[in-house]
Parts: sequence; C-alpha cells; structure tokens
Amino acid sequence: MPQDETVPLKRPKERHDHAILKFPEGFLWGTATSAHQVEGNNINNDWWEWEQTHQPPHLQSQAACDQYNRYDQDFELAKELNHNAHRLSIEWSRIEPKEGKFDAAEIEHYRKVLKALKDRGITVMLTLWHFTLPKWVADKGGWENGKTPEYFERFVKRIVPEISDYVDLWVTLNEPGVYIYETYIEKIWPHSKKSLLGQIKTFLNLTSAHKRVYKYLHSIFPAGKPVGIANNILSFESYHKHSIVEQIAVCLNDMFANHLFYLFTRGTHDFLGINYYFHVRFKSQGLVAKREDTPKQTHDISDLGWEIYPEGIFEVLTDLSDHIPIYITECGIASTNDDRRNRFLISYLQEISRAIKSGVNVRGFFYWSLIDNFEWHLGFEPRFGLIEVDYTNLERRIRPSALVYTDIIQNNGIPHSLLRFIGHTVQAEEVLEKRQKEIGKEIDKKRIAKTGS
Repeated sequence: MPQDETVPLKRPKERHDHAILKFPEGFLWGTATSAHQVEGNNINNDWWEWEQTHQPPHLQSQAACDQYNRYDQDFELAKELNHNAHRLSIEWSRIEPKEGKFDAAEIEHYRKVLKALKDRGITVMLTLWHFTLPKWVADKGGWENGKTPEYFERFVKRIVPEISDYVDLWVTLNEPGVYIYETYIEKIWPHSKKSLLGQIKTFLNLTSAHKRVYKYLHSIFPAGKPVGIANNILSFESYHKHSIVEQIAVCLNDMFANHLFYLFTRGTHDFLGINYYFHVRFKSQGLVAKREDTPKQTHDISDLGWEIYPEGIFEVLTDLSDHIPIYITECGIASTNDDRRNRFLISYLQEISRAIKSGVNVRGFFYWSLIDNFEWHLGFEPRFGLIEVDYTNLERRIRPSALVYTDIIQNNGIPHSLLRFIGHTVQAEEVLEKRQKEIGKEIDKKRIAKTGS
C-alpha cells in the first residue's frame, strides 16, 4: 500500500474500573474470639492447670483480656465498627466445673453475653468446644476416652436449651486437626505425648462428638440453625509441577489435613467453617519431599513467621466448594505493623471475592480477631486484634485497620480507594482521612435531600 494511503493506528482506549468490589447481599461481616483466649481466669480447665505447671508467668492466660467482665464494652465497639456478626465460644469448664454439676450462675452469665450481641442486632455464631476441657474430663483421659463424646453431648444438651434463642449458627468443634497436631505431633499442648493410638482415638472421638451434637441440634431445630465445624485448612503447593514426589506429598497432606474429618463426618455439615492461615510448599529431597521453611521463600510474613499468601484462600475455597455454604470462620494476621494488616485484609478479601465470582458459596467472613488476645502457648505477644489491648490496664484502642474493615462493611465490598493499600507505601491515615470526608459529604447530601434545603 502506498505510504500516503496508510491508516494511522488508533491508541486503545484506557479502561478503568472504579466500581466497588461487591459481595453478596446478606453477607456476614464480623470477627471471632474464643473464651479461654479473652475471658481470663478459667481456673477449672485443663489449659489453666497446664499453664501453672508448664509455662512461665508471661505465658499464662491469667486475666487475659478480662472479657468475662468487659464483654459489653467489646461488643459495643464491634457495633460501632458496623460488624453485623460475631463468632465466639463458651467455656465448658465454667458451666460444668465438676462432673454432672452444672453452674446456674455461669449459664446465666452466658445468656447475658449472647443477649448483649443480639440486642445490638449482631448475628451470633457460637462455638461449643474451642480446645479447652474441664479438668475432670482431662483427668479421665480427655478426647482419648471413648466416653468423652457422651460427656460433651450431655453438656450440649444442658446448655443449648438455655441459650438457643440467642444463637443463629452453631459450630460444634474448632480445629480438631490442629488439636491433634499440636498435642501428638508437635507435642507442645496439654496432654502432649507420642502416641499413634492416642491420635487415632482422639480423631475418632472428635468425629463421634460432632455427629452426636449435629444430630441433637437438628432434632430440636429441624427448620434452621445451621450446624458445622471450624476447620483449619491449609493450601499446599509443590516447587516443581513435574515432580511426582512433590505432587504425592501435596495430595497426601491435603487429604489428611483438609478432607479427612469431613470424610468421616459426611452428611453432618450444613456449612463448612474454614480457618485459613497457612500455605505450605514441598520440595523434593531424593525420594521424599519436605516442607520448606517459610522465611526462605517469601518476602512478606507475619510477626509469627507465617507466610502471607492470599492466593491460597482462593485455592482452598475452590477445592472445598461443593455447593455447600462456606463461612470464613477465622482469617487474620499477627502484626504490630497495622498497615500490613490493611494489606492483608484487602488482598485476602479480593481472593474471596474472586472465589465467589467463580461460583463458591461464601456467605461470611470473620476476621481473627476482634481484640488482641492470649495466643495459647505463645502468650500475649502476637497481636491479631483490630482493637489493641493495653495489657498494663486492659484499655482498648481501635486500630486504623478496624476502620478500613468498617469501610468495607459499609460498602458490602471493597471500595476502589482501598485497593491502594496493597502498595507498601500507603499509610492508613491517608486513605481514611479522605474516605471520612467522602462519607461526611454523602451524609450531608442525604440530609439536604431529606429536608429539601
């Protein structure tokens, strides 16, 4: 073609999408806690006893966050931050401190705690067992004892009729796999020992306990009150996609860690509760594949050395998706750098949104945790809370990340302005100040429209 007849190429039109990354209507936005980690002075359980004999003072729960007495204050903060849901647990050892002896005053206390949430219009997800056991149960062998599922079922049958009016979703057990791993494999939790038989007994008794309680709860709530567990789910990956050794390691670990409990309790889950914290890579060393230490393989980790890997939550959600509702019952980061928590929230919620668009039925997100808390054998140093706790006087202080989360909740999605948090140089105050001004203008416009002046 002659030069004078050439058609100049048009520059492609720039495309920008500033729309809010929306979540489904009715999505639950909240946080999670557990009784022993926040209440304080749980003197009748096995953890308290173990802390006194095996842990130095700074690693003992003691008064924890004193939420036993300050629950109204904490729930009011959650309400002010626009949370519409909260996951918490009740302490078995308070309610049944001695075998067959139930404490009416403690039952009434938990009625008040749960009512305080409902009075604020907050959806309640209640965990019935979150790691701790009454000392009398532990003395009988804990979860290795074949009668413990019966003890647990008896406890549930006693407490549920007293509190059911204030509960919307039931979690029977929290992270049964973690309990077994820390007790029998890492051997750093109470009753720890090397015992394959103990692992098997504990696993089977925990599955039995869940099935018993699921059946009971559905017998009294046939038309609603969904029941599930909160299971710690890991994402696994091989270094070399072509390595058969690594792929076998991934498949076996995924089966045992993520699917085995569900297989043994098939048909007794109205939803899947997923706690997501860990991404694991396997690298072959001869005929075996071993886990790689996280700090060697990533540029961004939490204060506990856990890899920040948001893509992993998309992977586990799509892997477990089977047209059953899913709640993210725990997902959080230990960090004294609050901007890192902002990046964590935005990047992980982006991946959850991507999973929803892929067809996964995710119905809620519970950040771990509402307040800083006692982190089991690690003590009080890890800081997970959206609300900071000053352990010298137990005062609460809202972190900027809590306001970022509030902005997400108010929009039922991620505003475009918050996506800048994924960059490492953005400070929370910069975006929050601008967003607060925007919210103020929106309120003024609504007021003018209402008054006509």
